[in-house]
Amino acid sequence: MKKKTGLKKVISLITIQCLVIVGVCLLLVPIFDNLKFGLDLQGGFEILYKAESVDGSKMNKEKLTATYKTLTKRIDSLGVSEPEIILEGEDRIRVKLAGVKNPEEARSHLSTVASLSFRDTEDKLLMTSDVLKAGGAKVGQDDAGRPAVALSVKDKDKFYEVTSAISKTEDKMIVIWLDYNNLTDSYEKEGKQCGTSGSNCLSAATVSQGFASDVIIQGNFTVEEVENLVDLINSGSLPSKLVEVSSKTVGASFGDNTLEKTFMAGVIGIVGIILVLIGIYHFAGFISAVSIMLYTLATFFVFWAVGGVLTLPGIAALVLGIGMAVDSNVITFSRIRDELHKGKSLSTAFRDGSKESFGAIIDGNLTTLIVGIIMFIFGESSIKGFATMSIISVVVTMFTMVFITRCLMGMFVKTGWFDNKTNLFISVKKKNIPNVSKGEEVKVVPFKNVNFLKYSKFAILFSMIVIVLGGVLVGTKGLNLGIDYKSGTSIVVMTEDKVTKKDIKADLTELKLNSSSIEIIDEEIDIRLDKALGEAEVKEVNSYFEDKYDAKVNIGVVSNIVQKELVKNAILSVLVALVGIIVYVAIRFRLSYAVAGVVTLMHDVAFVFALFAMFNYEVSSMFIAAILAIIGYSINDTIVNFDRIRENLNKRKNKKLTVEDLREEVNLSIRQTFDRTIYTSLTTLLPIIALLFLGSREILTFNMAMLFGLIVGSYSSIYISVAIFMLLEKGNLNKPKKEKKIYTDEFQEKKIKGINC
Repeated sequence: MKKKTGLKKVISLITIQCLVIVGVCLLLVPIFDNLKFGLDLQGGFEILYKAESVDGSKMNKEKLTATYKTLTKRIDSLGVSEPEIILEGEDRIRVKLAGVKNPEEARSHLSTVASLSFRDTEDKLLMTSDVLKAGGAKVGQDDAGRPAVALSVKDKDKFYEVTSAISKTEDKMIVIWLDYNNLTDSYEKEGKQCGTSGSNCLSAATVSQGFASDVIIQGNFTVEEVENLVDLINSGSLPSKLVEVSSKTVGASFGDNTLEKTFMAGVIGIVGIILVLIGIYHFAGFISAVSIMLYTLATFFVFWAVGGVLTLPGIAALVLGIGMAVDSNVITFSRIRDELHKGKSLSTAFRDGSKESFGAIIDGNLTTLIVGIIMFIFGESSIKGFATMSIISVVVTMFTMVFITRCLMGMFVKTGWFDNKTNLFISVKKKNIPNVSKGEEVKVVPFKNVNFLKYSKFAILFSMIVIVLGGVLVGTKGLNLGIDYKSGTSIVVMTEDKVTKKDIKADLTELKLNSSSIEIIDEEIDIRLDKALGEAEVKEVNSYFEDKYDAKVNIGVVSNIVQKELVKNAILSVLVALVGIIVYVAIRFRLSYAVAGVVTLMHDVAFVFALFAMFNYEVSSMFIAAILAIIGYSINDTIVNFDRIRENLNKRKNKKLTVEDLREEVNLSIRQTFDRTIYTSLTTLLPIIALLFLGSREILTFNMAMLFGLIVGSYSSIYISVAIFMLLEKGNLNKPKKEKKIYTDEFQEKKIKGINC
């Protein structure tokens, strides 16, 4: 009767969970539809401007903010629904316009800063638009009833002073310019064209006496030209001009194609993770699958709630985050299985395994969070998108993959139906559970007899060979730097036409451009130029390839200014991440653990750089994002090992330890966590492999770096980190130690009771 009752409860819970999965899928659709998509997923363009004062004075935060407000007004007039305008430093503004229908028209509208200036006939600056009222330009008429621009004067004293001085000059002329360029504009050349279409000279008026009234700009203007001038002046009347230092243009169809491919890769990756979990952990894997669905829904919901803009790197972070979030479940499941192998009942094993796994999960996620925050602070553009999703993923992981999974597992354990079905519940066969009450010994389970430390010396030698070889290649040939880190232009052309490198070289010759590299894979042509193209050149190249090959074109431009800033931020990000981790691990564990962990991270970073040098893969800003993600993943992997080492050493803290004892405990710890390391690596690799084969080539660098990094991170946590720890810890044997703990056993016990539902 009890078994039937338990079975009914299990069936009821499974039915509810299936309904939850269906509900999650239905809820994901409207949330996904209402997300803001970045320009790489829906087309548009991104420009980084350097703001400079018209009068040559130093740019400051106040002037930059004024320019920001001006650009906001101008973008509003374009009708772009979700623009992004970001202030960077003291003199830079990044503008992202996703989904804009005519990027070139919008670009032209933005780059015409509409800086109004009053000059004499020798082009000397007399006044800027500061003397005018903000938004005070209106459509008016001159004395003859022709269309004209009426300007309202704000600083009448200044205006009177200047006009009075002009009235005393020989020619008595004051010239009004829009976007005056001292290299190309002069009254001597354009005096006769003032007021005509195409001239920056708007008006040249005779001033017979000083005055402080409003001003009329008159000329041979049409009504449409006057309306355009009024709009430009009202939205751009400030003493600054914008110089484009980098840009990225993505066709709408190009973005749609990228979104479709990345979404499909993400779905396949998630399905792969779920199948692997069910295959390894049976029913517990199904529970984890429900948590993954809730994790995905919660992540998208939080991202939407905070107004995040979903970009290609953001999706990559989400898919990677799912793989890493599963690690929380894998750690818990592995601990529960360990407790079952000790002969405990399912309910006791669930309780103790959940408690023992909590500290490792907290440590791993907090170190990943540290890296995410550092990426957000120091990253630029797409890196911030990746960092935002990473931070959200960590927070959501702690709720769904820890709290929800344990609640669901607790419900099924309490039914009692799985008590004698541990193989069905969590893949532990009955024969591997000893009957402790009858004096049976704990039986050997997989990986429990492997001597991992035996191979550490060979692993260190292998790593040294690879890193030295990579260093030699970097020293002799250098890294294959992307335009992010050497400046230049990246052109990606997608076309169904059969095009050869010879054809592209001919096209570039016609465009008077020299390529540094041309790569053709299937229907995608990747062209790199050492030269950073200007606005007009970008427009010309874009139109050329669209017209000739009916192609989808994506153009990115990075100037020397941006390149230097990106290099500095990349180095700073990695260094700060390493410092942040060593401080946290030193506080949470001990200095020997922290040093071993950071040396291992440096090994992983150097190893991936070496592999990129060997295979000549491109090093771009997305590569640095991958390196930071690898740092977070690798330290997470290493900390799980360290957590088990500390736990095993604490059991012998009242006994004197020899070097052989230390070796035995460290080796035992690796054996106990080995299956978790393999399973976590596998579930994290699945979405990366899916993105590698099915995702956009825009994140190929990221995917390759992550593929290398995940493999190297798992390898180093097993062989490198423990060898370094052993070396450092030998000198500390039997010395008095003061263990620093954040979570006492009592605290963990209370915490687990609170999250077991």
